[in-house]
Amino acid sequence: MSYTALAIAGVAGTMLVDLAALRTHLLRRKAFWTAYGIVLLFQLIVNGVLAGLPVVRYDGAAITGLRLAYAPIEDVAFGFAMVLLTLATWVALGRSAARRAPRQGRALQHPPGGRSAR
Repeated sequence: MSYTALAIAGVAGTMLVDLAALRTHLLRRKAFWTAYGIVLLFQLIVNGVLAGLPVVRYDGAAITGLRLAYAPIEDVAFGFAMVLLTLATWVALGRSAARRAPRQGRALQHPPGGRSAR
């Protein structure tokens, strides 16, 4: 399987996890796209340094050749998939923990009359 095919599968798979499995729907949130834009900026800077020095080299037969700055589009796609999967998992685990945790103040409520039952 080529790097391009793996990148497409990674993006499609994480989109399904976000929308169908975990149902976090981050792809519909402005906050996700803002966070992703920040991550993408730094991804392109690091990728530009690594590819420009040439620390990293890409096999032309394994990629499409499309680039965003110095980054092959496949790297951008994998970065997107990693960020989406990480954040969707984070949100889902936080939501799950919030459901299990007792609500603040419930254990400390006093019975009617204002005094504790001792």
